[in-house]
Amino acid sequence: MISTETKIFQLLGLAARARMLTTGEELVVSEVRAQKAKLVILSEDASDNTKKKLSDKCNSYNVEKHVFGSREALGHAIGKESRVVLAVTDSGFAKKLSSLLNEL
Repeated sequence: MISTETKIFQLLGLAARARMLTTGEELVVSEVRAQKAKLVILSEDASDNTKKKLSDKCNSYNVEKHVFGSREALGHAIGKESRVVLAVTDSGFAKKLSSLLNEL
């Protein structure tokens, strides 16, 4: 049986290969502003400043936000260096990830 966390990381990798992910604080904030971000995932070890900034943005633009995984784990899942924040821009991926994240 594959753990829910593993499924989430695999799905993030898939979304990255499908070019349905945006990474990096500034880019994610602009995706949220442009209302392209369907779901935002913030690493558990993000700085308080980053957490507050993204929480405020997500709340004001009504974008679902989850805190999940370490920056290394998120980066590894999408085949990049460590990543603190990811925005999922595809509603299909966002819906599936959302249901998995809500299981945790």
